[in-house]
Amino acid sequence: MTTVKNYLSLVKFSHTIFALPFALIGFFLGIFNFPFNTLNQWNINKSVGWNNHFNDWSFFIIKFLLVLICMVSARSAAMAFNRYLDRSFDAKNPRTAIREIPKGIISPQSALRFVILNCIIFITATFFINKICFFLSPIALFVVLFYSYTKRFTPLCHLVLGLGLSLAPIGAYLAVTGRFDVLPILFSFAVIFWVSGFDIIYALQDVEFDQSQNLYSIPAVIGKSKALHVSESLHLLSATCVIAAGFYGHFHFVYWIGIAVFCGMLLYQHSIVKPNDLKRVNLAFMTANGIASVVFGMLVIADLFIH
Repeated sequence: MTTVKNYLSLVKFSHTIFALPFALIGFFLGIFNFPFNTLNQWNINKSVGWNNHFNDWSFFIIKFLLVLICMVSARSAAMAFNRYLDRSFDAKNPRTAIREIPKGIISPQSALRFVILNCIIFITATFFINKICFFLSPIALFVVLFYSYTKRFTPLCHLVLGLGLSLAPIGAYLAVTGRFDVLPILFSFAVIFWVSGFDIIYALQDVEFDQSQNLYSIPAVIGKSKALHVSESLHLLSATCVIAAGFYGHFHFVYWIGIAVFCGMLLYQHSIVKPNDLKRVNLAFMTANGIASVVFGMLVIADLFIH
């Protein structure tokens, strides 16, 4: 049990709260947009009508479990790889020196084996979903693992992190439908801008350390004040994407309540974090964004069911 706890801490399992609701949005969007080829693949009679599709629980349960496995394994691989690759930097930074690898709780070799295991689990799960997910799985893994290198050469690392998490809604949609569509892509863009924006806020804590180690981040390169302005702009783009998705998807009032909560949490985190006052960065990072993601996800899915 202690070992499991250590690995959950290594990958910051609680941070799954950020992307998982968007993956569920993609999943339920897929359910409500069945293409005929997916129905045939699972031997569901497309002539019986939408209501009767709910009778085939095995279809939804299998898809749902596979999506969850993909989500957890890909994220675990990415986080563990980040901890493995950055272990020397983490050991030097007082804020991160308490992490599992620098403290010797988990060895670098064990962390790397954990990464490989999760990559294998991810690819295997995609094989049982559909061909397009399986063929795209190496690309998805490349994106989420490549992020760990980016801070060494570009301040755009925040956008690469956002890109990695943005695969959640479109990936879950592909798992159900086997095709791309505009609406999940809009949600994916919302995730890119949202995550990169709050990752910039989180990076404010390490400006001096990053500069001393020649690591790149937007706050380290342009300063805290300008970085917060960049974060605000990215969050404005994220809000624009979810609003555009609302109009494009012809959502009802429940969705717009979700928009209000999501945008409200974006405004809130920018109101409590200042260049010269970083005491509430964790409140902005974890609490505000956790509420934004969970509440928005729940209300979007609820709105789908009242269509």
